[in-house]
Amino acid sequence: MLTNNNNKKKKNNNNKSYNTISPIILLIIATLTSHDHQAKATTFMYANCSPAKYTPNTPYQTNLDTLLSTLISLSSQSSYNSFSTGTSDTAVFGLYQCRNDLNSADCSTCIQSSVNQLNLVCPQSMDASLQLEGCFMSYSHEDFRGKLDTTLVYKKCTESRTNDGDFFRRRDDVIADLEVSGGFRVSRSGTVQGYAQCLGDLNSGDCRQCVEVAVQQLKEACGSALAADVFLAKCYARYWASGYYTSSSSSDYSDDDVGRTVAIIVGILAGLAVIVVFISFLRKAC
Repeated sequence: MLTNNNNKKKKNNNNKSYNTISPIILLIIATLTSHDHQAKATTFMYANCSPAKYTPNTPYQTNLDTLLSTLISLSSQSSYNSFSTGTSDTAVFGLYQCRNDLNSADCSTCIQSSVNQLNLVCPQSMDASLQLEGCFMSYSHEDFRGKLDTTLVYKKCTESRTNDGDFFRRRDDVIADLEVSGGFRVSRSGTVQGYAQCLGDLNSGDCRQCVEVAVQQLKEACGSALAADVFLAKCYARYWASGYYTSSSSSDYSDDDVGRTVAIIVGILAGLAVIVVFISFLRKAC
């Protein structure tokens, strides 16, 4: 049994299960996309994988495949949705959330990429979640939807610092404005920009509480950093000096080397897959 918790009606979709095509090949396709905004949206940020694994070719895997393929299909129609499928100990619960400034095509591409990358990073995990620059997806054998969770799961602070008083005033104006977020909020003050977003399963009160915690940790964890990201389990908050993310390199970040390493591994796998496909093409041509 598949349950769709989005109140809006959705059109039937005949997309095949996500695992009918090699995840690596699909990842290559996403990586080679020329649209700059789309490429940034699918940039890997972090993943959480449970140590518990499911057994292949069991009802749980069947339900998970159904969940993920449905998630991919519906991501072209709404920026958020949550699902459940199966019953009792084989049930799987999941959701996705795209950044609200993405159009439907970019949202769908982002979710497709997140599922492909998750298959590489968290193979056969009973519970897993993955955050890309433009979207988030998560699934579990337990129903986690609609529950406030302010656990810190990822933070990123630039090593570049400043003592500029005007920057601090404008940064504080931005993150104070983000605290009133009721879902997705963008703010700007002079040279400083920022935005915050909650997962769509939170009510407005829980969303505000989550963002308040995230904003507080922006100050405590990153201090005078020129750019900072704090991701909690159910929301995130970010700020940066204007143009900073487009002009600075990833080497300017001081933590989460594990996430960076995973991203490198995914890139290496994609590169190897390109070579294999190219060699196969040459053999057929000869």
